[in-house]
Amino acid sequence: MANGSRQAAWEFFGTELKRRREEAGFTQSDLGSRVFVSGGYIGQFEQAIRKPQLDVAQRIDGVLQTEGFFERLWRKLIKEQPYTYFAHVVELERLATSICDFAPTVVPGLLQTPEYARALYLASKPLASEAYIEEMVRARMDRAPILKDATRPVYWAVLHETALRVPVGGPAVMAAQLEHIVAMIRERMVLVQVLPFSAGAHPTMGKMMTLMEFEDAPPTAYTEGVLSGNLLDDPAVVKRIQGYYDLLRGAALSPEASLALIESVAEDYRRCASTT
Repeated sequence: MANGSRQAAWEFFGTELKRRREEAGFTQSDLGSRVFVSGGYIGQFEQAIRKPQLDVAQRIDGVLQTEGFFERLWRKLIKEQPYTYFAHVVELERLATSICDFAPTVVPGLLQTPEYARALYLASKPLASEAYIEEMVRARMDRAPILKDATRPVYWAVLHETALRVPVGGPAVMAAQLEHIVAMIRERMVLVQVLPFSAGAHPTMGKMMTLMEFEDAPPTAYTEGVLSGNLLDDPAVVKRIQGYYDLLRGAALSPEASLALIESVAEDYRRCASTT
């Protein structure tokens, strides 16, 4: 299903939700309170700005007595959307007022250069066509402008030192990638800390995570595995993950020391690139 057709289908989901909610005599707040989300959330579903989780679609069916209509529609849309586990995150990034990333092994997508992203995709799909690789890189780069918008979210990343030291794409690509991060830091677009090897064990060993906050919706957390991801919005779970993130920030180098380390590693890569 093409992106335009998929969006139209989600708009149909929202239109039906609004129609059936109004037929049942509920306001957005009424329905939200019954399915354990805010009225603003329901409004965003109806406008196809956000997509509900499966359990929310199921609760909507129960409250509106729609005999599984929204669950069936949700499952159809999700089945036809590749890499759905991350598609929701991309949509939420555009709405977030703050984004906090922890990257244990690779530079987060919002900070990546095209060359770095290309090297990652080639590593995972070495026999893919050039057109496919270009499409994937372009999709990743399309996310980056949110950090340049006037209404950009506060962005804070904690990178494990591993992400700086693994030479993705070779020395020249890594030098450019780290210099790109340095430029973003110096332009005050992002806050970045490095968790050094010397910090030892930490709460989320080997696990990436993203925390997002919104103007009129509960915060969410996202964790990812191999071709799988979990978008979590249970307040107790999100609060616990926020606690892990706070511990990571406390163990990481200060922003100033982190910047100095990133610049030093970038210089090492640049020097290595110039001699090869």
